[in-house]
Amino acid sequence: MTYHVYMLASRRHGTLYIGVTNDLARRVHEHRSKAVIGFTSNHDVTRLVWYEGYEDINEALAREKSLKKWRRDWKIRLIEEANPDWSDLYDVVIR
Repeated sequence: MTYHVYMLASRRHGTLYIGVTNDLARRVHEHRSKAVIGFTSNHDVTRLVWYEGYEDINEALAREKSLKKWRRDWKIRLIEEANPDWSDLYDVVIR
């Protein structure tokens, strides 16, 4: 099974959210449809801008925890290295 650490954004350089899941397409769909009331639905954070996969859940959780401690400019640099236009990667994930 693959576990994904992911970042969502409200817009380019907007509000960021970091999470981990074992089903990236389902989880991003939940954020986009505002199925769960919380931070992402309250701040309209629905654009998948970055993700990476792990085979080990403990590695994925450690990466998520580490990223949450990063400075904002480091997170932005990480996104822009892989996705300079801040494109919504959701369509790539559901294919």
